Amino acid sequence: MSAEKSLSTLLLLCLCVVLSMTTWFSATAVMPQLQAYWNVTPQQSTWLAISVQLGFAIGAVGSAAFSLSDLVPPRILMAVSSAAVAMANLGILFAPDASSGIVLRTLTGVLLAGVYPPALKLISTWFRKGRGVALGSVIGALTLGSAMPHAINAFGGLDWRIVIVTTTIASLLAAFLMIVFLRDGPYPFAKTSFNPSQIKQALANRVFVLGTLGYLGHMWELYAMWTWLLFFVKARLVSSDIDSGYMASLLTFLIIAAGAPACIIAGAAADRIGRTAMTFILMVISGTCAATIGFTFDVPLWAFMVIGIIWGATVVADSAQFSTIVTEAGDPRLVGTSLTVQLGAGYALTVLAIWLLPMAEAWLGSWQWVFLFLVPGPVIGAAAMAALRRLPEATRIAHGRR
Repeated sequence: MSAEKSLSTLLLLCLCVVLSMTTWFSATAVMPQLQAYWNVTPQQSTWLAISVQLGFAIGAVGSAAFSLSDLVPPRILMAVSSAAVAMANLGILFAPDASSGIVLRTLTGVLLAGVYPPALKLISTWFRKGRGVALGSVIGALTLGSAMPHAINAFGGLDWRIVIVTTTIASLLAAFLMIVFLRDGPYPFAKTSFNPSQIKQALANRVFVLGTLGYLGHMWELYAMWTWLLFFVKARLVSSDIDSGYMASLLTFLIIAAGAPACIIAGAAADRIGRTAMTFILMVISGTCAATIGFTFDVPLWAFMVIGIIWGATVVADSAQFSTIVTEAGDPRLVGTSLTVQLGAGYALTVLAIWLLPMAEAWLGSWQWVFLFLVPGPVIGAAAMAALRRLPEATRIAHGRR
């Protein structure tokens, strides 16, 4: 199979992921307008923010439990899921209140679990060499897609309905491209199903425990940052007497979107210098940004954006490496169960982190310092990667590039 075919498939898949994943934060990007439209309570606002994560965790574990990616070809599963996501997203237009919106956003998360994990599996069938870059590219596409609603909203003066309709059309277009043009690659995987009885065995595996601990630290920080960044940026602009308007959406887009190229670069670097080394470095940098960005309320805006863009780049760039570590160095008999537990636990933890930050804002009276609550995540994650690097089993990671 030619390298050109693999590359063209990667580019097409990344485009599809960008288009489909615009629905993830479609409601979050217009949350202030939805709050006014539905007369949303603070508690409902939090549920609107966490419902997609909760739905994704349910969908990912459920999909793995029934081995959907083995029963249904990935491109079919992705296309059907992306079309269904579009319908759930469009339903926001007709939802009479916040409670209905929460149900639809939860359903959106469940359905997105049929897009993102199968995309990683499909592209892995096209690459043996350079798989780190390929997976990093797909994660980068997810990042760009997640940021796109903020870019749409940044045009200024747009009604929230336009954002919802635009992201719905994008997801439908992704479904069309998936079903017509995507195909599995020449390197298929053996079936690795989820088996609850294997969870105890997986937890006895040191590679799985430390790799998952690193992933949990990463996830504690990532989605809470993405979800509440718009509110943080608005508070930063107000502190400088700058009319936030749609400038906040633009700056939020730039910060989150910085992670897209960073994922590709980090994937290539991980293949060269080692996965544990790369994840350790990235979590140290992202944790430092989380700890210091609150101090940028009294500095020039450009300084705030420098730290913000570095954070946006490093907070997501290591995403692909944690599952790759488990597949490379974990027990091959437990791969299906291990990945399911890791993914489900990671997204379940994001629910807690996202729920915590607005509570912290209410307690502190400002968004300025709330991201300090995210710092323990990358600290614990970096420590786990350092410990994993010292294990004898780590020599199996990336062909010895631990």
